[in-house]
Amino acid sequence: MSSHHIIREKQEPALLVLGLNNFEDDWLGQLLEWSPTLMVTADTAEQLNAFGVKFDVVVGDGEVELQSDIKYVSHKGETVTEAALKYLTDNGYPAVNVVTDDLVLGDYLPYASQINIVIFNAGKKIYPVTTGFAKWKPAGDVIAVMSNVSDMTSTGLEPIGESQYQTISDGFFTLQFKEPFIFIAESI
Repeated sequence: MSSHHIIREKQEPALLVLGLNNFEDDWLGQLLEWSPTLMVTADTAEQLNAFGVKFDVVVGDGEVELQSDIKYVSHKGETVTEAALKYLTDNGYPAVNVVTDDLVLGDYLPYASQINIVIFNAGKKIYPVTTGFAKWKPAGDVIAVMSNVSDMTSTGLEPIGESQYQTISDGFFTLQFKEPFIFIAESI
């Protein structure tokens, strides 16, 4: 007996590929496993096309003649990241994974409350959290706070450097703060 999975459109997070220079092929394969809506830039379109990967949307000004049936999203007056996130939120996507070489958290801030964002950058998984966030981690894992935050308190963590914390033991850690959300990072 075989099992069949029915994938509904927008059930899986979209994948926005802004840069692949520091991202392992195995990780990319895992993100592509469930055939997400794939958004690319002109540069990453060429790289992914060379790997035989089909993409759905090209973000940028100008067309890429590598594949057929491609949607184009202009970024006039916006960064490529902002244009892509605007497209995704306007079209009802609930989540997006972003692979990027250059991290500008300010591009993600206006969208952090509208779409679940996970950013993969320089061996880290970065995502926004709200106050009261709790997650189970093994002892010794490092968590970095990527946002400016005032009056943050935590349980299950000890500071090990500026904006760097380590889990004290196996179990949950929690974060409390006043901001609507902050970005944290963990190693992948």
